Formats: sequence, C-alpha cells, structure tokens
Amino acid sequence: MSRLVITGTSTDIGKTMVTAALTAALMQQGAQVAVCKPIQTGLEAGEPGDLAVVSELAGEHPQLEYARYRDPLAPETATRQAGLPQVDVPKMMRAIGEFADGHQHTLVEGAGGVLVRLATDTTVLDVAHTIGAGVLIVTQAGLGALNHAELTVAAVRASGLPVAGLVIGSRPRHPDLATRCNLTDLPRLTGVPVVGAIDEGAQALSPREFRTAAPGWFSPQLLAELAAHPHRSSARSETTARTAVAGAPRQPG
Repeated sequence: MSRLVITGTSTDIGKTMVTAALTAALMQQGAQVAVCKPIQTGLEAGEPGDLAVVSELAGEHPQLEYARYRDPLAPETATRQAGLPQVDVPKMMRAIGEFADGHQHTLVEGAGGVLVRLATDTTVLDVAHTIGAGVLIVTQAGLGALNHAELTVAAVRASGLPVAGLVIGSRPRHPDLATRCNLTDLPRLTGVPVVGAIDEGAQALSPREFRTAAPGWFSPQLLAELAAHPHRSSARSETTARTAVAGAPRQPG
C-alpha cells in the first residue's frame, strides 16, 4: 500500500489540482485510490469542498473528510473563531489510519502550507508520521518559489519524513525567465526532484480531458515507484534528486 501526504509551500498553491491529477493518473493505471482531507475550512456543511473537486475531475473513489469549519482560516484558528473545542487528534489519527489501511493507495491533502496547524501543536506532518507516508510538496512556478520550496523541504526533513518530490501547481502556458530557471534551480537548491507540473487552466478541463492529460503531468518514475515500491519511492527521491530532473515533465512552453 502507498501513502502520500500532499502539502504545499503556501495556500492556494494547487494542492487540490495535484491531488486530483495524481488520483486520476493512478486510476488510469488501474490502481484503487482513496483520498483524505483531514480538515476542510471555509465552507458550510453540505457545500462541495476540495474532495468534491477531486472526485469530479478524477472519478469516483473512496473519500474521507474528518472535520469541517465555516471560516476560511487555518483549521486551529477556524476552530477557535467558531468557539469550538479543538479536534480530538488521537481520534482523528485513528480514523485516518483505519481509512488508509483499507485501500491500496491513499492520498492525504493538507490544509495550506506544511506548518499550518490542524489543531494545537498538530500539523499534516503528524498525519504523515502516523500513517507512515512520504510527503509530496506543491510549489509555485515562478519568482519566490525557491525560497518557499527550500523552507518547506527543510521543515519536512527536520521532522524526519522523506520528501517524495516537488510538483509545480500551475505551469504557465508562457513561462517567464524565473519559471524556466526554476526547473533547474528547484532540484539543485532543495536536493529534491521536480516530479510533476500541472498545466495552467487544468481545472477548466472537462473530466474526460483532465483524466486523459493527468498521467503526462507526472514523471513516469514517480508513478512507477508509487505502484511498485510505495514506501521506498519516497526515500529514493531524496537520493536521486540531482539526476531525476531529466525524468521530470517537459520544459514549459
């Protein structure tokens, strides 16, 4: 079984699109994929959230949204703003672990950046530790990506977790100089390969178009390793970072 936490260098960076695309790509290979969003914020009960987007684009699959809060804030802050007790972390972790145990591949989409609090002193890195997952980091394409990516990679490594790779959340149709340079500089400076890039405007594709395109947005190595060696793939990415860029998606443009 493979387990992968998808986090980002910030909020609105493309985590949901990456989650949907990776789900679709694995499902295209015949894999059974489940997706978890531990805590959704910014929506009322009953409103379609991130998991609804993933399901619409990738196709029907098992899902778990453990908790939801109305205000568009970090989960811990949204809980306090609503006057509610913090989520019961042990209970949430048990639920996510049991959910992951029942499926071949489990993707967990975090909230905001990697250190955003799900509850007091709890981040998505704690979820990754609990279920034994590697961490896939979504980053922006252009100016500012290097600093944000280095800081995020450092935070993940400091927690003792393996980094499965970097994915560009939205690859521009007409990349500027910084975006072109980042394809080389991101792996050079972080020591982590760029293993995917989602085309700009992917969310506007029809589900059929999205599912057809999704496998091409990731390096074949990432998809093969998730399918064949789910837990080794994350650790291997750390040691092959300086050479794996050749297997990353095509140069933008």
